[in-house]
Amino acid sequence: MSTMEHAEKLLQLTETATSSFHTVEAAVRQLKDAGFTELDSRDDWGLSSQGKYYVVHHGSSLAAFTVGSEFTFREGFRIAAAHTDFPGLRLKPCPEMDDEGYARVNVEVYGGAILNTWLDRPLSMAGRVACRGEDAFHPAVRLIDVKRPVFTIPNLAIHLNKEINKGIELNKQTDMLPVAGMIGEKLNKEDFLIRFLAKELHTQPEDILDYEIGIYNADAGDVIGMDGEFISAPRLDNLTSVQALLTGLTEGERRQGINVIALFDHEEIGSRTKQGAGSLWLNTVLEKIMAGFGRDRNKYLGTLEESLLLSVDVGHAVHPGSPAKSDPTNKNKLNGGVCIKEASAQSYATDCEAIAIVQQICEQENIPYQKFANRSDGTSGGTLGSIASSVLPVRTVDVGVPLLAMHSSRELMGAEDQESLVRLVRAYFSL
Repeated sequence: MSTMEHAEKLLQLTETATSSFHTVEAAVRQLKDAGFTELDSRDDWGLSSQGKYYVVHHGSSLAAFTVGSEFTFREGFRIAAAHTDFPGLRLKPCPEMDDEGYARVNVEVYGGAILNTWLDRPLSMAGRVACRGEDAFHPAVRLIDVKRPVFTIPNLAIHLNKEINKGIELNKQTDMLPVAGMIGEKLNKEDFLIRFLAKELHTQPEDILDYEIGIYNADAGDVIGMDGEFISAPRLDNLTSVQALLTGLTEGERRQGINVIALFDHEEIGSRTKQGAGSLWLNTVLEKIMAGFGRDRNKYLGTLEESLLLSVDVGHAVHPGSPAKSDPTNKNKLNGGVCIKEASAQSYATDCEAIAIVQQICEQENIPYQKFANRSDGTSGGTLGSIASSVLPVRTVDVGVPLLAMHSSRELMGAEDQESLVRLVRAYFSL
């Protein structure tokens, strides 16, 4: 594929992956199209060489793997991981509010969102809803994506806030509440949101028991720049990596071993959940893979010594208006290639042996890359690599595309960098 074809494929994913649940749903579609078979975690897995499989975990995480035609148990796993969630706003229980006749919904901030970028945007909502089922232990869980703007969070006019251009701190409880409409005959202040959900799901309001619903930026992504050199879109963190892993796995050509991708939820809030990288879930998946070939736990533990984990998440590009915020000797640029991220504090998984492997892959395949490090007087976040490798002790390296406006409701990247990342993951799963 060309650079623009990679860009368009990414933009298609940003349109459909509007919650962690929808990210997994979109991933499943791509895997099924590539001939992958679904597995159930409750079953014993009977696996075969040249097999292609996936398993979904609690709706918002997914693992997929391919078995090489010449798999002989001597090779370790090649694993790549990314995350399915993104910063934003989440609906609270009992969210309906009547403020001066405006129907507003009560939300909480999820992750490290840049709050002011959510103002004056067309906002929609997506997630999952639990409805009454046949018995108490089996509620009917359904996905919902409204797919059209239904909310906005209006700024206060400059005439009423003359200091606004000097910078205003937004209060998460009072300033970030989306407006849904006007209270009246059509919007009852007691239950307008539940009634809306029921209508969208073709069910009764009293059958809705609970939900996990996020508010998302409904803007479409675009290729921009005078030469089309940039991608501007919501949710680039971390759908860039999700798409690269899906393409790399489905197009990987390694014959000797097992290639694995893990798409975790909850990275933006610390990863320490049953669906997150801090859980034992990936360990469980890998052990079940070995058991599917008749190998016991001791054999599984032995494979970890030869295994490698590629933690794939976005990095920071040097900002043209604030270059001093970047490290003086490790400034990453848009369209400069894949970032290899290092931190002695292990907020990024720093392992020189693993990094050397990635560098040699890039040099062998002529893939542009650059190295990232934080300024010594500040930090700029971490990712799931160090957390995952603390429960799965394998060599690990953090990589990803550089972004500007990370955690904004709309982020910016270089179009060429997506192609570079896909090529790296594909080579990782092929050589």
